[in-house]
Amino acid sequence: MVDNPLQQAKAETIHKKLSKRKVLYRTFFLFIGAVLMALGIEVFLVPNDIMDGGIVGISIILYNLTGIKLGLFIFLLNIPFFFIGYKQIGKTFAISTLFGITVLSLATNYLHHVAAFTQDMLLATVFGGIVLGAGVGIVIRYGGALDGSEILAILINKKFPFSVGEIIMFFNIFIFGWGGFVLGWDRAMYSILAYVIAFKTIDIVIDGLDESKSAWIISEKYQEIGDAILARLGRGVTYLKGEGGFTGDDKKVIFCIVTRLEEAKLKSIVEELDESAFLAVADINEVRGGRFKKRDIH
Repeated sequence: MVDNPLQQAKAETIHKKLSKRKVLYRTFFLFIGAVLMALGIEVFLVPNDIMDGGIVGISIILYNLTGIKLGLFIFLLNIPFFFIGYKQIGKTFAISTLFGITVLSLATNYLHHVAAFTQDMLLATVFGGIVLGAGVGIVIRYGGALDGSEILAILINKKFPFSVGEIIMFFNIFIFGWGGFVLGWDRAMYSILAYVIAFKTIDIVIDGLDESKSAWIISEKYQEIGDAILARLGRGVTYLKGEGGFTGDDKKVIFCIVTRLEEAKLKSIVEELDESAFLAVADINEVRGGRFKKRDIH
């Protein structure tokens, strides 16, 4: 049976509109993320001689040594990694990354003459790290990157037994060490603090405050605990059959998914009903399907 040509054309038009809307949506957030990172760099970090890690950190050092515009270094040093990302990771990622880096470079040049928000080193470090981390997190969440060192770390990770985080930290040890000689060791230490704050902010932006958690509970009062989780948290539970490795006794294992904000309430429920219950909680990167929905706690 052949579809009606008019209906097919209409369906294709709707699909194109949805695709265009998705591209515009992604582009908007890539732009916002890059501008936020530029704000963190130019109105908090650079005026106070504080660095970031990665390619941006190298660019800040070169800017201090040469006086050449920071945005130019950021763009030129990241170009090789754009081509690497295009070949190894994919076209969409590479284009998103190129767009983000271009906006970052232009925004840093534009904001260079904006007065620093604060001259207090600690405030500049904390808020610079938060704003920068929020920008990077948004860009990563929407499919791009703002620093070539991340791309290089991903590729090295495929060939060597080191995590991406370990590889990036290895690079940054040398970058912050170099920065210590150029900007001073107190500035290098503030830079490390800003980097740690930015790193944690990136995690929050990518995963969200309501990041999902998996919980495994072993208790003789499994039915009471399961009913309480269902009634008081509104979360479904699954009962699994287990066997004690030491005693050989049959055990019931409760498995459920909660948000980060519900974790404390789950612990209080388990402790209230069975203080001797075994409870293990772990982070989950993604949850799909089933009846799990993130919600507010009242």
